[in-house]
Amino acid sequence: MPSLPLRALGAAAAALPALALAACGSPSEAEPAGSSGGTVAVVASTNVYGDIARTIGGGKVRVTSFISDPAQDPHSYEAGTRNRLALSRAGVVIENGGGYDDFMGTLLKASGSKAEILDAVRISGRTAPKGGELNEHVWYDLPSMALLADRLSAALAKADPAGAGAFTANAATFKAKLKDLEGRVAALKAAHSGEGVAITEPVPLYLLEAAGLRNATPEAFSEAIEEGDDVAPRTMRETLGLFSGKKVKALVYNAQTSGPQTEQVEKAAKDGGVAVVPVTETLPSGQDYLSWMDGTIAALGKALS
Repeated sequence: MPSLPLRALGAAAAALPALALAACGSPSEAEPAGSSGGTVAVVASTNVYGDIARTIGGGKVRVTSFISDPAQDPHSYEAGTRNRLALSRAGVVIENGGGYDDFMGTLLKASGSKAEILDAVRISGRTAPKGGELNEHVWYDLPSMALLADRLSAALAKADPAGAGAFTANAATFKAKLKDLEGRVAALKAAHSGEGVAITEPVPLYLLEAAGLRNATPEAFSEAIEEGDDVAPRTMRETLGLFSGKKVKALVYNAQTSGPQTEQVEKAAKDGGVAVVPVTETLPSGQDYLSWMDGTIAALGKALS
């Protein structure tokens, strides 16, 4: 079914002061973050950034992730008063930015938060291509997450100077592991550069581009799916033709926001013998950011082979 964009929910977040916090992971994450006990309170819009904060902050941070449930569609998230309370107590806030989680800006204004705000898109330096739209899904861009790690380490050190050495060391370890993943992506590029893939939404494009892969999907298809619109019949035929003619090596499928038309495309890929690589917008249960990216890269490599 079509999903609502996150940016459409900012006003709703401010207008529903009595709304309880939506289900978002473990009970501990649902509690407002505190700054007591020598820890820094960090609030993240999704558990992707919450996990990175835990990796770099270690035991010196308490993290609240607003969107944690892998079954939660990030585009239809509803925020409430407990979110604003968490923000009011935060020392550091991590948002994706770029129009992805605009409800965060609305909540920050309502909460009176004085936290240092880290906007992942701004930190990445990614901008819209000439004549095109920004791909805001920067967590699939490994170098951007390295930049975020440095900024997060600095922000935590500012909030807790005594922990600066630990934050710096943790960030360095995290970035070294990211470099290992980048090396594997570079190996995919060396072996498969120029090969075509299809997508349902632009969520994984930064990773696919880093692997040298060519997005063969009609732009009108992925735009319609991302906006929750119906795909025009001609565009749908063109998209389905990618699989019957094996014009692509894989379909990289956003499993978190599926509907009848994306399911039709997934079926066409399987019927045509084209590998399907599922991706999501939040961390799958039981994984951290690095293992998640590691698994995605492995699945992509298997599909291309």
